[in-house]
Amino acid sequence: MLLGGCEGTGPNTQNGAVAGGLLGALAGGILGNNSKGHNGAQGAVIGGILGAVAGGTIGNSADHKNGTIYHSQAEATTTYVVAAPPPPPPPPVVIVAPPPPPAQEVIWVQGYYAMTPRHEYIWVEGHYERPPPRYREYIQPHWQPSERGYVWVEGYWR
Repeated sequence: MLLGGCEGTGPNTQNGAVAGGLLGALAGGILGNNSKGHNGAQGAVIGGILGAVAGGTIGNSADHKNGTIYHSQAEATTTYVVAAPPPPPPPPVVIVAPPPPPAQEVIWVQGYYAMTPRHEYIWVEGHYERPPPRYREYIQPHWQPSERGYVWVEGYWR
């Protein structure tokens, strides 16, 4: 479950969730085994879940601090392959001009559909992001033809 990645996240979120889950399971198992009922398995499950949430939250903060985290199409390409991409539903809101930027160094990222781990679309509202150093253009998430079919490419900076 943890190795599948987290929706709308980057490597720090995913790594944090996995590391937090493993450490939480270990700590929960030890604490559960040392408790009155000696229930190490239940403690490991609860510790793993809480550790994954905590680790993922900390990692997600790092991802958002660094801006959108994929820095190339190769890095952003998923392993999800289909014969033909499913059409996304219409945007839930009317796309309007962006508000004034909150800072000079931010770039407006137009609203887009993101793909969830359950292979469903979710709408991400347009927003400003601070690009990573040396990157100035955000490429929207999209389907890309490949030799195996179509693959989903997460949004990335170039």
